[in-house]
Amino acid sequence: MNQPVQGFSKLSKSQKIDWLVSQQLKDSTTAREVLLQYWNTDEKLQELHDGFSENTITNYYLPLGLAPNFMINGDLKTIPMVIEESSVVAAASKAAKFWLNRGGFKTTIKGTTKSGQVHLNYAGLRSEMEAFYAFAKADLLKSIVHINASMKSRGGGLLSLELVDKTEALKGYYQLHATFDTRDAMGANFINTVLEQLANTLREKASEYQGFSIAPPEVVMSILSNYVPDCVVHVEVSCPLVDLGTINGMAGADFARKFVQAVDVARVEPLRAVTHNKGIMNGIDAVVLATGNDFRAVEAGVHAYASRDGQYRSLTRARVEDEVFTFEADFPLALGTVGGLTSLHPLAKLSLQIMGNPDARELMGITAVCGLAQNFAALHSLVTTGIQSGHMKMHLNNMLEQIGATLEEKTELRQEYGNKTPSFSALKESLERMREWQ
Repeated sequence: MNQPVQGFSKLSKSQKIDWLVSQQLKDSTTAREVLLQYWNTDEKLQELHDGFSENTITNYYLPLGLAPNFMINGDLKTIPMVIEESSVVAAASKAAKFWLNRGGFKTTIKGTTKSGQVHLNYAGLRSEMEAFYAFAKADLLKSIVHINASMKSRGGGLLSLELVDKTEALKGYYQLHATFDTRDAMGANFINTVLEQLANTLREKASEYQGFSIAPPEVVMSILSNYVPDCVVHVEVSCPLVDLGTINGMAGADFARKFVQAVDVARVEPLRAVTHNKGIMNGIDAVVLATGNDFRAVEAGVHAYASRDGQYRSLTRARVEDEVFTFEADFPLALGTVGGLTSLHPLAKLSLQIMGNPDARELMGITAVCGLAQNFAALHSLVTTGIQSGHMKMHLNNMLEQIGATLEEKTELRQEYGNKTPSFSALKESLERMREWQ
């Protein structure tokens, strides 16, 4: 039976590995070798990576790939993508090429506002809470001037502060609701610092205020929100039906009709919408990861946005009007290009360079484009050849590795399955037959 370990965080990385191998993995020499082979030989670079997390024992690598030929607002871009699934990068590249000479992708920033709340509990009269807020507001704002100064000088910072009564939803519940523009920063640390200062000042003012009939309001917590319905980018592609041409033997008008129907299904059917939107996030997450942004925050915000009317729906929309096919979406994307991992991780910095060092607004647009492109490629396959044919062929190399094929065997199997959809079991059978004949 395993025993609890004391002082684990104080052990060196080598000591942590020693404990893991001896106590958890039954002295596996293979495990130690695997862990050590992913250490970076550049000690300074390894030290940098170790600082990104806690209790690190090695590095976990994911591929950084490129999807070229994206025409975005008239500029040609190459998009870096970090993802372990080869078909995602291939699909994005295919969509980029499809729209390259059909007008490309167009983006518009609809807003960049983020928010956070100081969550409060007060059991007294609403009028007392409102009177206290009027008493304290000037001092609340004054207390964050020094924190807000740098962001304000760049055209951002705290935009508004208001008291929100939420007592109908939860007894005694109020908020100090703050809105922000964090410019090119993701802004999480800035927003949370402002909110905590507001909370501290509120406590101080509450202790000296004489207008409460009961105990002063209690600060429950102070935290930003990852739901950013006012930090949104619009992205679209469109072209006349005639410009769609013939797609996998299907007339452009028929393709557009089926495509629109497929999107409409995801709009009304949550079972389909979840998978539909997951495909979108294949593209968005890959760019968010490549640039050192917080993909968990983006995922949470996007899926909440997809449910904003009370039902989970497709994030994308499609239509045919006046013989023109349009495919579009609005994505809530709170991204940054300065601070945090974007400024620390060498590959995050390089990824931004590949895209021409965009500011946060431009990065929102590029990321949204990759999400729309990913969804277009998936639906393109679904309404024509089906998803599995291309998807499984892209995974052929992974499957050949898993079945232990040699270099020569891989070459023969690729030829055998060049025009067939491979499966793991079929490949194993083919490999066994091949070896029997040798």
